[in-house]
Amino acid sequence: MYENLVPRFIRYVQTETRSDETSTTIPTTQSQVDFAKMLMNELTEMGLEEVEYNTNNGYVTATLPSNIDKEVPAVGFIAHMDTADFNAENVQPQIHENYDGSAIVLNEEENIILSPADFPNLKKYVGQTLITTDGTTLLGSDDKSGIAEIMTALEIMLNDPSIKHGKIRVGFGPDEEIGIGADRFDVQHFATDFAYTVDGGPVGELEYESFNAASARLKIQGKNVHPGTAKDQMVNALKLALAFDRKLPELDAPEHTEGREGFYHLHGLRGTEEAAEMEYIIRDHDRTLFEHRKETMQRITDAMNKELGMERIHLTLKDQYYNMREVIEKDMRPVEVAKKAMENLNIEPIIKPIRGGTDGSKISFMGLPTPNIFAGGENFHGRYEFVSVESMQRATDVIVEIARLTAEKN
Repeated sequence: MYENLVPRFIRYVQTETRSDETSTTIPTTQSQVDFAKMLMNELTEMGLEEVEYNTNNGYVTATLPSNIDKEVPAVGFIAHMDTADFNAENVQPQIHENYDGSAIVLNEEENIILSPADFPNLKKYVGQTLITTDGTTLLGSDDKSGIAEIMTALEIMLNDPSIKHGKIRVGFGPDEEIGIGADRFDVQHFATDFAYTVDGGPVGELEYESFNAASARLKIQGKNVHPGTAKDQMVNALKLALAFDRKLPELDAPEHTEGREGFYHLHGLRGTEEAAEMEYIIRDHDRTLFEHRKETMQRITDAMNKELGMERIHLTLKDQYYNMREVIEKDMRPVEVAKKAMENLNIEPIIKPIRGGTDGSKISFMGLPTPNIFAGGENFHGRYEFVSVESMQRATDVIVEIARLTAEKN
């Protein structure tokens, strides 16, 4: 059943598909276009129908037709092609069979070690086969695990007609990691009753609640003069930036929050005495608290400009996505089906809010309820990323079981 899963995954992660937030093309990188065409060829060779690449939104879509003679809900499975903002060139996956729970030397020359002392989650995988990086790149399990699992599930259903299913649609999209991939997703053309992003972490994750999210960009204008004659004249833009950050609640930061607690996250600061720029992301599961956080940043901006006697700080706020629970709780079918699928496979569903977002956040607000299910990877977006083969197999099983259960619904 799974003979092509690992080779498929290895082939995918060795194909560089990093997105680029500075680009204006769709997708933002040519490598994603090339990868999309590779997936199209594979889908066609497998025997999928309606295999298409949409140049307007960068999505590859395909259909596995129903093999039953009654009307049941059409279900979709979605994963993203791009990888995060970390080195993704020349990915060299390392396979560690029968992991014994000890530290793994990823790169002896550079002394890069994946250790349970730093990552206690490793202890959950004793006895399993782990796939890691070589310490110099990310792995790309986010979300090429999801793509490999969807592909393998399709292959299983195609090769075993005893698995009854309704219409299955799949979509592989670009630029999720920079938050714009689903902006042009075509819900009407995808034509399903509900869908899933296969983009979660460890086995059992089932998520239908995400952050509300916004970006905040500040441009700060200082006034630079020679430091020897700067008294009562210099306005140091970098110090204004630091002063702004100090006015935010100190404990409302990622390193101090968990669960449903929101935060402000400063992830970019650059400049000189003359001019500086700051970049924040704002996150909260509660819409009222989310709006309050944006108002707080505007209030700080206004107060500082008033104190400075002129508008030296310019704030631009932009909403990115909203908590998909607002949509999905009105139609809990996809959550109920996924939960039942996991229980049928003796997987304990772990239903919790995402401390992040998925393409499903935006797609749900477009009218297609799209919760997120696990793909198996851990330690995303860096050199310590890994996934177990057994986790990917379990995710594949869940996809097939969801398809089977959906065929039982009227």
